[in-house]
Formats: sequence, structure tokens, C-alpha cells
Amino acid sequence: METQNIKITVIIAVFNGEQHIEDTIKSVLSQKIEIDLIIIDGESQDKTIEIINKYENKLYKFISEKDEGIYDAFNKGWNLAKSDSFILYLGVGDQLIKLPSEDKLIKADIVYGKVILNENTIFNSKIGFRLRLGNTLHHQALLVKKSLHPISPFDKQFNLYADFDFNQRLYKQNLKFVYDDSFLSYALPGGVSANFDKNQSLKIVQKNYGKNYYYLAKLFYQIQRIKSLFSK
Repeated sequence: METQNIKITVIIAVFNGEQHIEDTIKSVLSQKIEIDLIIIDGESQDKTIEIINKYENKLYKFISEKDEGIYDAFNKGWNLAKSDSFILYLGVGDQLIKLPSEDKLIKADIVYGKVILNENTIFNSKIGFRLRLGNTLHHQALLVKKSLHPISPFDKQFNLYADFDFNQRLYKQNLKFVYDDSFLSYALPGGVSANFDKNQSLKIVQKNYGKNYYYLAKLFYQIQRIKSLFSK
């Protein structure tokens, strides 16, 4: 597809990810358009840096230094991206399968799609009322204009769900969200947010939407927990 007017940046955050980093890099480089690939490494002690260096001439930026966690790494990458680009951010092991069409990007502030969670589950990202209660946008299939938040969008106090906080703040701005059914990525199972932290999620809801939504989200989480118990 022709994307002369669209710039895309992909940020990969990694620490000791020698098992999966190459798959993530290859998934980005396999796309049929030019992408600014930024890798932020937390000073890995395994073979991660050695693997990354194989692709040195294909990277827009590469930094390896100690950081304060994945969202600190994403902030660093975000600040390095071109100001007129759409940004997608991946954890090590995540893979970009297919980008959205150019016509969707031209019309949008934010484009979202689908994420493969495992061989039996595809997560269909959504906006709307449910985003006020929980994170219904997975970052692996989410492209956001940098111009919406030029510097460090992730609040590091939320070490597990800073992306959820960012998504809610974006949604509150009445921006142009566009869904593309063909936009597809894969999320590596596990990761820092694999086990749901109800308290942090509720803290984010209260911060962005107030006490009423805090109690509504708390009830919603309880209902979801009961449903999951009965489905086992």
C-alpha cells in the first residue's frame, strides 16, 4: 500500500528477551512499508543486545540503559519518535502481523484492531462505555498520533496498566478513534499485567472518571470474577 503521507513508528521495550526479541523485530521489518523501529533495552545481561545488533542498520534508534520498567522504556521511545508519526508500542515477544489500511490512518487520530492472545482467542479491541471500566484497547494493535501527546504519555506510577490510563485519557478527549478489522497483532502470553491487579485498575478508573465509575467498575470486576468461577 502507498503510505507517502503516513509515518509509522514502532517501539519495542525489552529486558533479557533473547528468546523472543528476534521474532518481534522480524515481525516489524516484514511489513511492506517503511517503519521507524525504535528499541529500548533495559541493559540486558543475556544475548538480547547481540541479537539486536544484527539489525543495527535497520533501526531508527536503539538505546540500552537501565530504566524504571516497561513504561519508562516506552516513554523514552515515544520521545524519540518523529512528531508527525503514528506510534505503536510492543513488548518483547509481541508481534505485528498486519498494519491498518492507509485510508483508515488518514481519517484517524487513533486506529485500533485485533490481537491474537492464543491459538483459540482473538481480542477485539473496542471503545465506548466499557473503556471507562477496564482496558478494552490492547496496545499491540493500537496506533496513536504522537502529536496528541508529544512527550512521555505513560504515568509510571501505574507500573502494570499505564497504557490503560493513557487510553482513558485519550478517550476523554473526544478524539477520532477508527477501527480496522484487518489491523492484527499477536500478544505474547504472560508479561507484567498477566495477573489482574484490581486495585491498580480501580485507581486508574477513579483518577480519570471519579468515584461513581470506581464503584461501578468494582461491581463489574466482581461480576466478571463470579462468571469466570462458574465457567471453569
